[in-house]
Amino acid sequence: MTEQEDQREGSRWQTLALIAVALAGAITLVMLILTLGHANRERDSALERQRRSYDVMILARTLAGTIARSEASLGRYVISGDNKPGQIYSDEWTLAGAQLDRLDQLVEDPAQQRLIDRLRRVYDERGKQLATIALSTTYHHNRQAYALFYQAGQARALVQIGRTLDALIDGERILLDQRSTVARDTVLHSNRIAGGLALFVIALAFGGMVLGWLILRAVSQRAEARAEARAERARAEELASAVEAATQELKVQEARLRQAQKMDALGQLTGGIAHDFNNMLAVVLGGLELARRTGKAEDLGRHLESATEGAHRAAALTRRLLMFSREEALTPESLKPRQLVADMRDLLDRTLGDGVKVTVEDATTDWLLFGDRTQMENAILNLAVNARDAMDGRGELTITTSEATVAVDTLPRAGAGDYVILSVTDTGAGMTPDIVERVFEPFFTTKPAGKGTGLGLSQIFGLVGQMGGDVTIRTAPGEGTTVNLYLPRHVARPVAAPVEAQAPAPVEAADTGMLRILLVEDDPRVLAATLEALRELGHDPIPCSDPREAEGLLARHPGVRLIVSDVLMPHLTGPELIATLRPRHPDVAVLFVTGFAGDVQAAGFEGHEVLRKPFTLAGLERAVAAALKRCEGLVCAAA
Repeated sequence: MTEQEDQREGSRWQTLALIAVALAGAITLVMLILTLGHANRERDSALERQRRSYDVMILARTLAGTIARSEASLGRYVISGDNKPGQIYSDEWTLAGAQLDRLDQLVEDPAQQRLIDRLRRVYDERGKQLATIALSTTYHHNRQAYALFYQAGQARALVQIGRTLDALIDGERILLDQRSTVARDTVLHSNRIAGGLALFVIALAFGGMVLGWLILRAVSQRAEARAEARAERARAEELASAVEAATQELKVQEARLRQAQKMDALGQLTGGIAHDFNNMLAVVLGGLELARRTGKAEDLGRHLESATEGAHRAAALTRRLLMFSREEALTPESLKPRQLVADMRDLLDRTLGDGVKVTVEDATTDWLLFGDRTQMENAILNLAVNARDAMDGRGELTITTSEATVAVDTLPRAGAGDYVILSVTDTGAGMTPDIVERVFEPFFTTKPAGKGTGLGLSQIFGLVGQMGGDVTIRTAPGEGTTVNLYLPRHVARPVAAPVEAQAPAPVEAADTGMLRILLVEDDPRVLAATLEALRELGHDPIPCSDPREAEGLLARHPGVRLIVSDVLMPHLTGPELIATLRPRHPDVAVLFVTGFAGDVQAAGFEGHEVLRKPFTLAGLERAVAAALKRCEGLVCAAA
């Protein structure tokens, strides 16, 4: 074999070797590509599962916040009766259901799916509880709604929702750790295979190409690692932000709910006392007036007149009590600030004692305020007594009356406008910021037990708010306290010369003479007094102490022209009773009698006359005639 042939043979073997190396390199490259592709798919699959885990945890926290917002809105709806919070409750609860459906779609693990099923059952159970509360509020069963809402706050379903969500999040966190471990192991395994193939490529390819490939691979891996790290940090930050936002929202809603519950309990307390007190006054006034009609002696008439006057004063007291519970309107009048304070000077001096020097400063012109004189005097006296207590009975008290035009956003709650300012300044110990934040809360007081109820400043806050004004406090420890009452300026309109008031003309009880009347009243004393009053007016009353017996009494006593019914009764309220009787007795007139101030604004009185307790015989007579006239008008309109 010649040298040329040897070269040709060597070239051929080199060519074959090159072909073999190229083929091996190609095969290795294909295997490397397949391996990397498999690794990428496994990594992407692991990242997708991780993303779903993050989404499940975030959505679970969001669901908890949505449920909390829904229940807080329901609490506001139960307390205020406003339809807007009720709609918010419904929307938020529906949104929570949609979020629960989304969780069901995201969860893949069987154990987690069982938690979702349990959460759905508890969600449905809780939804029925809240729906019952909302329905009670919608139909104005306020007491029932309050009781159900309180019970719902301690319900097992609420606790189970929180525990199930926590278990769901914990389970997803465990799955996340497992999936991260699997993803890491998969990537490590793929890397080991790729490394072995890379070593084989190194043996086949040139060092520079191998080195370049390794550099490119290293750069690619670093870029992927940085991208993954950035993505994981972003998801962790999003999750932390969502958890923080949900936690803050829960705290805010919880604080609002506690405050609303305090105010609602206070309103129920004062309203209930006033209702019972008015029932007693109805008995007193009815009995006294009947005695006046039948009594003959001059002394008897004088004593009865005095007792009647005392009963009217007690009725005025209940109106003031109901004003505090935000159920009774004030009786305002035009007041001069300087005169209001001047008229109280003797009372302030006697009340505060010799240890307190009282100074009155007036900087007003002719501006007026429009408010209830008694309530304004009580407010000033409350502030003065609080100032005396803050000074331990010795110091200087300054009462200032002034005028100011306030710009927008100057006052915390009131808007821009002209205001009369009543300021009470003391030289006492002052207050810290945390105490100032709570001074207007009902029953909050810094005084020792038995020295104060904590209702004074909350009453003042409610009074000024009803007048459209605002209250500010300027104080600091050791620097005394100044309380400023901003009261809207009142521009008095010119009025005609006063005309001597005349007693209203007597109204005929009915043109048909004696009426057969069904009287529904659960209080036996009020029932007896009203029966005597109706008999005195010449009517034929039929007593009914239980509203559930009204239908039977109507059947046994035909010819009833009028139903006189109390409003707040066990088993059935007055409006509920009339709603059940109206389809079978459409031509019977209705007169509601109530001693609770909030009843007149409630639903169920449309088209019917309302008489407020306590009432006189003349007032009862007018109300009976008005109820008959109103019923006749409705019957004619229907015809």
